[in-house]
Amino acid sequence: MSKILIVEDDVSLRDVYSARLEAEGYQIAVAANGEEALATAVKERPDLILLDVMMPKISGFDVLDIVRTTPEIAHTRVIMMTALSAPEDKERGEKLGVDRYLVKSQVTLEEMVDAIKQVLSSAAPSTNTGEQVLGNGGQRAEAPASNTAPAEKPSEPAQQSPAPAPGQPETPQTPPAEPTPSTPPTPPTE
Repeated sequence: MSKILIVEDDVSLRDVYSARLEAEGYQIAVAANGEEALATAVKERPDLILLDVMMPKISGFDVLDIVRTTPEIAHTRVIMMTALSAPEDKERGEKLGVDRYLVKSQVTLEEMVDAIKQVLSSAAPSTNTGEQVLGNGGQRAEAPASNTAPAEKPSEPAQQSPAPAPGQPETPQTPPAEPTPSTPPTPPTE
């Protein structure tokens, strides 16, 4: 049967997930944080990683990014199981190559098990960055570096002053001159 790495810092949830998945016949490995997850994934080579996002040491997003760029485990299927329900969090996971993104408060244990079965039955981890990621058989050797850099990162240093209006010549920046008195200072009197 398939091996699943459960990465969850909450001991109670980790135990519940482990018991439920062992009852399904899966071999289970566990990790309590992102650092342990990476070491265990390389050592154990699981078929699927059930990955929390908000964890100590290394976040689930960073773990996923590293998994997708590590040749030995790049094809490992990954399901994120997280409390983060914002669309931008789901989109971030999809851009990093998650096979399925599940919100803990919105799924039952049975739905989690069904998602695991569906993802494991797919051919390979997802490269789909569309609206819903279902692990539809795309091949992925490593994530392109451009996907991990923020789009708004400037390529040049930011200017200190605003650009001149159209049609106006650009003037070089010089520090303001020292004010010159119009009358010479008078010496102090005793």
